[in-house]
Amino acid sequence: MYEDKILKCKDCGEEFVFTAGEQEFYAERGFQNEPQRCKNCRDARKNAGQQKRELFSAVCANCGKEARIPFQPKDDRPVYCSECYAAMKQQ
Repeated sequence: MYEDKILKCKDCGEEFVFTAGEQEFYAERGFQNEPQRCKNCRDARKNAGQQKRELFSAVCANCGKEARIPFQPKDDRPVYCSECYAAMKQQ
């Protein structure tokens, strides 16, 4: 029913493919307009207002692996990697 279309990005001018699967997705959601920007320009536009989060390194108190966390670790509180944290949360 749908066929891939070649569109031109209005920001960078590069051509990009609007795939049949994407067209079907747009139709299911009721979107009437085709995308005007390529994936890279859409992502850049979406992330333009966001600040980069600083990540800190810490050692997981449970398994000893390195954990990347969005806050400065304190010596008086344990820090867990995402896997150990998720396992503890399920219990």
